[in-house]
Amino acid sequence: MANQARTEHKPDASNAGTHPRQTERFPQRGVPIIAGINRIGLWSLYIKEVRRFLKVQTQTIWAPAVTTLLFLVIFTVALGRSGREVLGVPFATFVAPGLIVMGMMQNAFANSSFSLLAGKIQGTIIDLLMPPLSEGELMAGIVAAAVTRAILVGGAVALAMALWPGVSLAAAHPWAIVWFGLMGAVMLALLGLLTSIWAEKFDHNAAISNFIVAPLSLLSGTFYVIDNLAPIFQAISRLNPFFYVISGFRFGFLGQSDIGDTNLAVIYSAVGLGLFNLALTAATYALLKSGWKLKD
Repeated sequence: MANQARTEHKPDASNAGTHPRQTERFPQRGVPIIAGINRIGLWSLYIKEVRRFLKVQTQTIWAPAVTTLLFLVIFTVALGRSGREVLGVPFATFVAPGLIVMGMMQNAFANSSFSLLAGKIQGTIIDLLMPPLSEGELMAGIVAAAVTRAILVGGAVALAMALWPGVSLAAAHPWAIVWFGLMGAVMLALLGLLTSIWAEKFDHNAAISNFIVAPLSLLSGTFYVIDNLAPIFQAISRLNPFFYVISGFRFGFLGQSDIGDTNLAVIYSAVGLGLFNLALTAATYALLKSGWKLKD
């Protein structure tokens, strides 16, 4: 890919008129100039991606927060006025954590799915492929920026919901909030990056967002516990990785979830999500390494 830009060729010292001290400044042929991680390049890519969505923060941060808050308003007004409780807490308190992490995941996907796709459509993809960045560094910069946006959106949504009457966001297990929140954001950031590699136009991106990401988010126990479903649909829900993110994140606030009867089930889910994200990272890296739909 662009790794060739990391190396330079040493002039032949045997050429006439070449002073030996002039050649000592250059490395041997094939020896990388940037050894290890290109920290400056990685940081520059990350800042570029963050500044891109911060320039339109009304659209990328505050609008998703308002949209998610509207879900809370609609469902609490429709279902919560009679004092309905789920998992032993008021419905508004039950649904709030799921809405927070759902907003985080959807915006992580939106951010990373735009990066390479916009470059391919606008003809500026070379600006990402030519700098001396390895495939891993390119992936890390884009995913880290998407996770940053997810955290900002989650913070904005949590702040709005904390001010909503009847909602309690007291943390029972902070580790679960951090872990499942990050795992959900990373998972969708990687899925968004895979989408931006595959997609050739914005319609392709919208199709993944509308027909895969949105249904998996909304049908993963955000507004209900899966114990209320028929056994076949409970089994289907447990095949959905979004379910474990949302239920695990909710466990961090409420101290209970519908993943299992014991806290050990939540820990197993946390480990499983980590392994799933490792597999997704390996697949994304391999696809970037192959140059599929990027170098064509």
